Amino acid sequence: MSEQTAPAPTADRGHTLRGSIGVAGIVFLVVAAAAPLTAIGGALPVMLAIGNGPGVPMAFLVVAVVLLVFSVGYAAMSHHVVDAGAFYAYVTRGLGARLGLGAAGLALLTYTAIQAAVYGLATTTLQGLITQYGGPEIPWWVLAAVLIAVVGLLGYRSIDVGAKVLGVLLVLEIAIVAVLAVTILVKGGPEGYSLTSFSPATFLHGGAGIAVMFAVASFVGFEATAIYGEEAREPKRTIPRATYIAVILIGVFYAIASWTIVVAYGPSQVEAAAQADTAGLVFAAAAQYIGPAYADVMAVLLLTSLFAALLAFHNAISRYLYALGRQGVGPEALARTHPRHGSPYVGSLTQSTSAVLLLGVFALAGADPVLTLFTWMSGVATVSVLVLMVLTAVAILVFFARHRVDERVWNTRIAPALGLVGLVFVTVLVLLNFTTLISGSAVLAGVLLAVVAAAFLGGLAVAVVTHPAQSGGVPGHQLGLTPQQALSDD
Repeated sequence: MSEQTAPAPTADRGHTLRGSIGVAGIVFLVVAAAAPLTAIGGALPVMLAIGNGPGVPMAFLVVAVVLLVFSVGYAAMSHHVVDAGAFYAYVTRGLGARLGLGAAGLALLTYTAIQAAVYGLATTTLQGLITQYGGPEIPWWVLAAVLIAVVGLLGYRSIDVGAKVLGVLLVLEIAIVAVLAVTILVKGGPEGYSLTSFSPATFLHGGAGIAVMFAVASFVGFEATAIYGEEAREPKRTIPRATYIAVILIGVFYAIASWTIVVAYGPSQVEAAAQADTAGLVFAAAAQYIGPAYADVMAVLLLTSLFAALLAFHNAISRYLYALGRQGVGPEALARTHPRHGSPYVGSLTQSTSAVLLLGVFALAGADPVLTLFTWMSGVATVSVLVLMVLTAVAILVFFARHRVDERVWNTRIAPALGLVGLVFVTVLVLLNFTTLISGSAVLAGVLLAVVAAAFLGGLAVAVVTHPAQSGGVPGHQLGLTPQQALSDD
């Protein structure tokens, strides 16, 4: 059977995504969702304080290796399924419509939750900057409304516009972290250039599971390499290249940047320093090694980093909704694309509306945007995306076992199996430490994990209604294959 490539889903202009984004553009979108400055300025100090201290850089590498091995099968699958649903489409293709829609429920929960979490952190950061420079203390939910409007406007436009905006912001935030890292390495730390951070013993010190959990959260969004496949130039080449580059770039960048912060304070002192000043740890290092003005610039770019992540997650959710509408699972209107921009504009508007409703619930409840909104939603997103990736890894193995469209053993069997083992290991670590992530409440942990289960079961319930007689894989035409390709595969 010959290898096939899925073209645009339909010939109908009203249901076809359009764009000319290349490898660099997709990498920008993926790395922007990872929000490098947010991970280094926000998540890293927490990992150092309550995780495994100086062993944090190794946690980033461990997660990167697991995702890189997983990406081998993921990239191989992208040759046969080009669909804005990405993980959802892959699980559907490998495990059938019912489990596929369960995966779609997890995907929508993951991106909705992580975006809500970022809104909480972004509004607090913006609020702090406004008051720092003499402005009034504006309620966080007002600032959230402004951010939703701007993100929604860009999401409504062509993906090429969003990629350009994210590209500029991403270059700035990577540059400012890179300059700080280089400066620390040039000047040296109080304990020299110790490489103990990369030793197994240091990695296993303290709460290694907590560090791994935050590291996973820092990679959320790398699925976007496949999400934008229909809007990419030459998706068969673009998606695999973008996937490998994104995972390697994010993993190496996080590992080196976090190691330089360890060097700045010293391996024996960094954990105590993080516990003493968690929020200001990285900014204090910037003020010490470069100057207070540089730390102020970093604070501003932290906001742009958060904004870039918001836009990236908005785009991902919009395209998931588009994919569901196109396959008849959701309202048909979700499958409409803008006649001029080629964007899933109905999905974009729907996503903006859902963000308003979700944040509105937290605002009406008087919840703290960081301690409650950010913490709860980031925890839910981490567990949800791991379960989703485990399902995808299984689907990839099953797909290539059933369809002899790729005879490369490493790409279709060995690497996907190793990736699955790694993902299961990481998922177990996260579940064992989940209660710690959401402030130690076992009851709250149970409720939030129930939300993850409900998202998956809700997808299964929808599948029973929309595909009552279907237990196997969905027909090829529902995943964008031509009739000839569908027949050759189904």
